[in-house]
Amino acid sequence: MSARNNRASIRDALYEAPGPRTRRRMHVATAVSAVLVLMGIAAIVRQFYVTGQLAPRYWSFLTRPTTWAFLLQGFRGTVSVALVAGAIALVLGLLLMLGRMSSIRALSAACRGVIDFFRGVPSLLLIYFFFLVVPQYGIKLSSFWMITLPVALAASGVLAEVLRAGVNAVPAGQVEAARSIGMRPAQIMRTVILPQAVHFVIPSLISQLVVVVKDTTVAYVVSYPDLMQNARVLITNYDALVSMYLTVALVYILLNYAINKLSGIVARRMGVTIVR
Repeated sequence: MSARNNRASIRDALYEAPGPRTRRRMHVATAVSAVLVLMGIAAIVRQFYVTGQLAPRYWSFLTRPTTWAFLLQGFRGTVSVALVAGAIALVLGLLLMLGRMSSIRALSAACRGVIDFFRGVPSLLLIYFFFLVVPQYGIKLSSFWMITLPVALAASGVLAEVLRAGVNAVPAGQVEAARSIGMRPAQIMRTVILPQAVHFVIPSLISQLVVVVKDTTVAYVVSYPDLMQNARVLITNYDALVSMYLTVALVYILLNYAINKLSGIVARRMGVTIVR
């Protein structure tokens, strides 16, 4: 049976196919929701017009090359933090996953506690820890690392669980076959399990970059010049809060959309089926 048929059978098992009446209700609900959304957008635009937020002086600065050069500088800062934090989180998540699946109970329990801690603590709290507490012990970090390390730690707990799910998805028969030919546990993990586990979850790993990018938006706490921080500077200079935040929101939406599309492309090329 093909992957497409398997996917259909899983959906059929979980959800009953809607009948004609249900489909009509869904169409009506969709139409009503679309109308309500359009009305809401119209009301917001009208309010912007009434309060003068659509005046040219709040938007004309967006036509200046210097504005976009400054935003591009912040965009590069955001991408740099996201890539470095993602790489650190991937390595740390792999180590935490291996530790949690270890046969040594103390190591497994410790890694599980660390994973649960990083998954449960907000990244903003970790950023404040690196910004306010760490310097008190004589450790001086640049603003880049004061935002990158907390974001990486917060993401590592999630990535550890993603990788563990990939390991559990590897058929047990392959592990037993490897043992039957005398391979050691570490060798089995390195040559048999991990390559397949990464193959299964690599689209999810890429998608996790979306969360990392979102976490970088609080870089203003440590005054790191990322996209959001530079946008705040422009807001202060031009008193253009609405236009600037709308522009930055659009940039983040396009960036996250590109990451999701990249995840889908990688999944298709690797033959991994993603049921959305």
